Amino acid sequence: MIADKKTAQIVATAFTHGSKHDFQLFKEDGSSFAQHIRILADAGYQGLAELHENCWTPFKKSKYHALTKREKQRNRALARRRILIEHIFRKLKVFRILSERYRNRRNRFALRFCLIAALYNLELTSN
Repeated sequence: MIADKKTAQIVATAFTHGSKHDFQLFKEDGSSFAQHIRILADAGYQGLAELHENCWTPFKKSKYHALTKREKQRNRALARRRILIEHIFRKLKVFRILSERYRNRRNRFALRFCLIAALYNLELTSN
């Protein structure tokens, strides 16, 4: 899911059949962004810098090396900026179809999610 930071609206979504990692789906989707756009991603998007230079992903500690103070501060700053997307997820999970196991036809999940995202965007514009 891609959201606009200023308006908090959902801009784009992508889905696949079966289980697939978010970053793999992002690469296969073929989404391209202008170089001046900053992408704020979570830890699952390690390696995004190879596809888009202006991205910000958190540092991950390894088994042998702890994070430095500077890396922890940068991760905290990123989390403060990314909180918007987490708030969007919270608002979407009000719909039980997204917060629980989906037990309906798989090919209709994308349609239903897009409808819920449209309702969310409509609620933002009506306020």
